[in-house]
Amino acid sequence: MPLSPLLLACLAATWLIWGSTYLAIKFALPSFPPFYQMGSRFLVAGLLLLVWLKLRGRALPTLREWRNAAIIGTLLLVSGMGFTAYSEQTVASGLIVAYIAIIPIIVTAMNLPFGVKPSRLELLGMLVGLAGVLMLVRGQAFTAAPTGLVAITIACLSWSLGSVLSQRRFALAPGAMGFASEMLCGSVVLLLLSAAVGEAPQWPPQPLATWSWIYLIVFGSLHAFDAYMVLLSRVSAALASSYTFVNPVIALALGIWLGGETVTGFEWAAAAVITAGVVLLVLGRQKTKGTP
Repeated sequence: MPLSPLLLACLAATWLIWGSTYLAIKFALPSFPPFYQMGSRFLVAGLLLLVWLKLRGRALPTLREWRNAAIIGTLLLVSGMGFTAYSEQTVASGLIVAYIAIIPIIVTAMNLPFGVKPSRLELLGMLVGLAGVLMLVRGQAFTAAPTGLVAITIACLSWSLGSVLSQRRFALAPGAMGFASEMLCGSVVLLLLSAAVGEAPQWPPQPLATWSWIYLIVFGSLHAFDAYMVLLSRVSAALASSYTFVNPVIALALGIWLGGETVTGFEWAAAAVITAGVVLLVLGRQKTKGTP
């Protein structure tokens, strides 16, 4: 059965928008420290979404759904995205991309105890996509501080665990209200963590940092993150996390466009391998057992 227009749009959002957010996070860091940056963007995005939904007559989450939102929000937003932003201060972008590209394989492994196995094409697609990402970052200076490496390792494991548990154990409120509650819960923990480590945002913020922060709210949070949660509820985890293969190609294109970078023939070949891996994932997608 072919993917619906909604699922295609959600895939496009995670592939294209999240591919640009790594650059936006870096642009915002001079004025918005990592935990404060993530916490403030999800607080604003979550409040905007919650108010919009209430104006449309949607019911607030139950206490159980708020609890689930706190668990998943902490795993995905605090440990996942917050620690990724933290690692970007000391870990080379090529190494971060290589780490994140392993997420589909981690998610697949974590799904095995629940009886969910990837199809052969999905497994092949993950391996081909990972090979393409490793080709793409080949030759980059993999500089990293130990704290940054610990942070990105925690981020990948937490994001994978949160993705699996949101499908299998901790159901959120229906539709966008679940996403809003998750962002609000995650933002509170992120801002508390920011205060605990003594982060201080620059005031007034730099114009580029401000526009990057706004971009992260509107596109990274309200559009792409919501799209990811929709994918988790309707397709296999392997296909939902296929953005980890596409994002490096988007980052490469943005580097050419905005950074004046040059690309070698080998890097174009790596992009082609990544594309082949994503095609295999789409062709081998299977309806995840137990999802609506």
